Amino acid sequence: MSTPAPTPTPMTPAAKPPRRSFKSWLLGSFVGAIVLIVIYTLFMLWWSYSEGERAGVLQKFSKRGWICKTYEGELAMYVVGGVAPQIWNFSVRDEAVVEQLHKAVGQQVRLHYAEHRGLPTSCFGETDYFVERVEIVGPPPYNITAPAAGTAAPAGVPSPVPAPADAPPSNP
Repeated sequence: MSTPAPTPTPMTPAAKPPRRSFKSWLLGSFVGAIVLIVIYTLFMLWWSYSEGERAGVLQKFSKRGWICKTYEGELAMYVVGGVAPQIWNFSVRDEAVVEQLHKAVGQQVRLHYAEHRGLPTSCFGETDYFVERVEIVGPPPYNITAPAAGTAAPAGVPSPVPAPADAPPSNP
């Protein structure tokens, strides 16, 4: 008794998955890019490239910007009396620090900062340096070139001598 050979059943071709449209691919790519930019920005705000302190006279502090208003300041760092100061620009994000800096304009301060390089937009601040703490060190320094009336210049600093009224103006 022989059994008949099984007849092969015709196989139906596998159904192809539907292709995604170009619009859905473009939308998915756009959303993915936005998510990556957000993750990158959050990481750059969390991670600081460097931290430190700078001291000097708080020369200027203001809120500025066309679209994104940020708090920006200038610190004049004097190395030696009578020499032009080095200007250091910084940004501030914390409102408590903003209030302290508004009160300290014109005074000697020590600023603790963190540097955040690579932020994708200036809406966080115009500089890479973000001040986190403020310590007022003292009153504004004396004016080296013109001491107050009735006071002598500090030791080692020549006293400015007014030019005679009939002397011709000097050209540098």
